[in-house]
Amino acid sequence: MKVLITGAKGFVGRNLTENLKNIRDGKNRTRPGLLIDEIYEYDLDSRPAELDEYCRNADFVFNLAGVNRPKETGEFMQGNFGFASELLSTLKKYSNRCPVMLSSSIQACCSGRYAGSEYGKSKLAGEEEFFRYCEETGAEVYVFRFPNLFGKWSKPNYNSAVATFCHNIANDLPIQINDRSTELELLYIDDLVEGMISLLMGDVHRCSYNETVPVPSEEGRYCYIPNTHKVTLGEIADMLYEFRDQPSTLVMPELPENSFRKKLYSMYLSYLPKEKVAFPLKMNKDERGSFTELLRTENCGQFSVNISRPGVTKGQHWHNSKWEFFMVVSGHGLIQERRIGSDEIMEFEVSGEEIKAVHMLPGYTHNIINLSKTEDLVTVMWANEQFDPNHPDTFSEKV
Repeated sequence: MKVLITGAKGFVGRNLTENLKNIRDGKNRTRPGLLIDEIYEYDLDSRPAELDEYCRNADFVFNLAGVNRPKETGEFMQGNFGFASELLSTLKKYSNRCPVMLSSSIQACCSGRYAGSEYGKSKLAGEEEFFRYCEETGAEVYVFRFPNLFGKWSKPNYNSAVATFCHNIANDLPIQINDRSTELELLYIDDLVEGMISLLMGDVHRCSYNETVPVPSEEGRYCYIPNTHKVTLGEIADMLYEFRDQPSTLVMPELPENSFRKKLYSMYLSYLPKEKVAFPLKMNKDERGSFTELLRTENCGQFSVNISRPGVTKGQHWHNSKWEFFMVVSGHGLIQERRIGSDEIMEFEVSGEEIKAVHMLPGYTHNIINLSKTEDLVTVMWANEQFDPNHPDTFSEKV
């Protein structure tokens, strides 16, 4: 299959293009029935002759080209309706009736807060041009009215407020919110790209519209991605400040599958400046080695790494309710555990050569001994709760 993407260097176009390349090059094997032979990338700096060539050979067209923030409002109609007409005329010129997808906007409803929007009017005109093309040629047409989009590679101060917030907070710049309760409907770029790629395999969600609300309908003239999120500006800002503070708090918030929070965190990280990509951790050092907290979670405990010098024994304590996993990743050691009130000792020889997880049981005093005379023993530890200095639940006693 040969795929043409107009607006290939834009936010959506770039994400779609790179993901189609992964399929073309065999790096993404999740769609075994989809074969991509060529990807034609067309943008503002492309030559007009290229559009002719691409329209002659394409098996599917994604029209993502458009104008969002022109210097003059008249450019909306030229960029959004004018190019759509040029694209369709070129396809007709070569009698190419391949399927065509149009990226429109929810503003094309031209009602409510979008009434009188010049941008919306230009998008609506483009939609109607596509529907006329469908009636005239019989080609399959997929028209999407995008809500607000968010995700990596979105330009701050251009594509969306979410991109601006991510960029500014990641770079310690102020953000401006006039009304924290303002609600946005947001579609994540990866969800959109997955939906667009599904079109290549004939998988589509159709709908009609009740103003800005998609109404699922097999006979609907529009298409939509059902997986959107409604979030207020205040909620977005609060999450981003929480992400910003993670290197100092070490607390990783809950990131439920398919949640807005999980997607926003991924987007936020893509705006980090180089000096924030890596950050130091506090190493608690003494003559025995070191102990470093790596990560705390809101509800699933914390991770740490312990380094023991050759011949050193660490631990020698027990807990009432707290329990841990010890996982030696480098070196050679011995873990011992004894139930309080008993003389029976359990022993586990551990090594980075054969990594295993050993439970530190509640009510059992335990230790870890570095058996090597020359190498450090490195142990990754997980505890079922964050350390609370006011309730450490840790009591010294030799095994």
